[in-house]
Amino acid sequence: MAKRTAEVTRKTKEVKVSVHVDIDGTGKNQINTGIGMLDHLVDHISRHGRFDIMLKAEGDLHVDEHHTVEDVAIVLGQAFDKALGERRGIVRMAHAIVPMDEALAMVALDISGRGYPVIEGAFSTVPGDTKVGEIKIDLIKHFLESFANEAKMNLHVIVMYGQDIHHRVEAVFKALGRALDEATQIDRRIEGVTPSTKGII
Repeated sequence: MAKRTAEVTRKTKEVKVSVHVDIDGTGKNQINTGIGMLDHLVDHISRHGRFDIMLKAEGDLHVDEHHTVEDVAIVLGQAFDKALGERRGIVRMAHAIVPMDEALAMVALDISGRGYPVIEGAFSTVPGDTKVGEIKIDLIKHFLESFANEAKMNLHVIVMYGQDIHHRVEAVFKALGRALDEATQIDRRIEGVTPSTKGII
């Protein structure tokens, strides 16, 4: 099987991001975005999805974290899209339900060639919750939307319940990693075949 790897770099006046992704890895990673919580969340995608991810970002954090979070999501999504290529033989659709103490999150996705994010009630806040780590809560939703659009996948995220915002967000990213792992696996029964009635994804 050909290597499913990709390197993508994005440079703007606000942020420079470079990433290397190996779909068929073991979860090894080096992630440095300048935002500790963002490093932690991408680490979850890597470790629970068994993807090797090398990612470095330098952004205008003296302004705020928005541009860096957004551009990391864009570049990471583009790298997954590029590494998956024509998607021949992949399982394509998968889901995962993950608990994190009192929180429970579900992620369902379809690597369909069409970016379509649906984030349902995942990050409604309890009083006092405005950030998780250094990241504003609304940027978590924006990260997931940007990632889904650039990776060209349907991504549905639901947090069923949970009080602690850290637990809710962490459960989502663990579930995202696990669902991505399953969906990107090669199904040996259809190896080399595009899993679509259209013949392409």
